[in-house]
Amino acid sequence: MNGDEQLLNGRVYGTDHDDANPGPLPHRTYAELVGGPLDGLLLDIHGRPPEEVDDGVALATELSRWPGGRALYDPRPGERRTPGPGVICRLHYSGDTP
Repeated sequence: MNGDEQLLNGRVYGTDHDDANPGPLPHRTYAELVGGPLDGLLLDIHGRPPEEVDDGVALATELSRWPGGRALYDPRPGERRTPGPGVICRLHYSGDTP
């Protein structure tokens, strides 16, 4: 694991890079991002309806193929969710979009 990967692993997407506590909060629910430029980050999905997460997400990042673009993450069919709080599901990288 290189330095960039270590920096991202276990952090919550959208937290500031120099936040003193970038990790998950115990009372929130998260999806783990798997693969792609945001691999290892956690996405806060607390309060989102399941169907919104099931449709996948497009996350803004400077790390995508197109700087300022979006990395696309989707659930895998049949992959189970566990009850929250904590990490309840995984979203897998499916590509980039400008």
